[in-house]
Amino acid sequence: MVKQTKALLSDSELIELETLAVELATWAGTEASQALNLEPEIKYKPRGPHRRPRAQDDPGDPVSAIDTNIETEVRRRISQRFPTHTLLGEEAEELPNPDADWVWVIDPIDGTSNFINRFPLFAVSIGLLHQGIPVVGAIWCSTTHLTGSGVYHARSGSALRLNGQVLSEPPSQVKRRLGAAPGGSPGNTPYWDNRVTGSAAFELAMVSAKVFTSVPLWSLSIWDVAAGVCLAWSANLEVWIRRDGEWVEFERFDPALNGVEKSTSKDLSLRHWRSPLIVGNSQACEYWVARAGKVLGLRGRVSRRLRRFLSV
Repeated sequence: MVKQTKALLSDSELIELETLAVELATWAGTEASQALNLEPEIKYKPRGPHRRPRAQDDPGDPVSAIDTNIETEVRRRISQRFPTHTLLGEEAEELPNPDADWVWVIDPIDGTSNFINRFPLFAVSIGLLHQGIPVVGAIWCSTTHLTGSGVYHARSGSALRLNGQVLSEPPSQVKRRLGAAPGGSPGNTPYWDNRVTGSAAFELAMVSAKVFTSVPLWSLSIWDVAAGVCLAWSANLEVWIRRDGEWVEFERFDPALNGVEKSTSKDLSLRHWRSPLIVGNSQACEYWVARAGKVLGLRGRVSRRLRRFLSV
């Protein structure tokens, strides 16, 4: 079951918006790449409410100056072109206008830990929501399935592209495929081998490009996944979300899905959206849905922490 949600927009409107997203992702990726030669200026912020410290002296999530600078410039350029659109980025703490039809969702560098350690696997993610529906996605990746950096991009109702070119199907002779999985996951399943990359946006781009069969995303923020959902739909893949203990087909981002019971208007914001997602082909999604209860429950949390401890 594949859901290709289409907003009531003309294709010419969407092309203009997609073009801007690609331009911004390309510029941001170039800026990040050039910054790899520089000494990074790093600060640390507390981990989110669903992410516990990895150690007693865990400093939190790193934020580099280039993260902040990229997001600031991307915001400026979008506001200049579309002053009525609302902006939601990882680094700026402001809440988006809850009544806005258009919301740009920005992750200036997804995989910051990789980036500051000069591990060349990270991404820039720029998505656009219309009434909560992802209608444009552009993910710049430090490497693509063809090697070299590039932007995977799509708009609602279009094919997935890499640097403007429609993607071809993956080789059919490969007998043992790869899948993306969170840190602490088993190294393989009965059907494919798992890989951990450190960047959810990169993994979503690779799933959309059919490099990976799937990716389970147990508790990430909207900026990690908004653009990737649009890419996955354009690649005719399935996107599932967990709501009220059940897995259902994803349709739109709902600000009420913040993962915890809260009641203030501040908490009921897209900025605090958080919900498990599974993205991939039909067989892989079926596998992860069947395992989700174990993974999200106590047994799964204990198993993941034990594997992390033993791998140190």
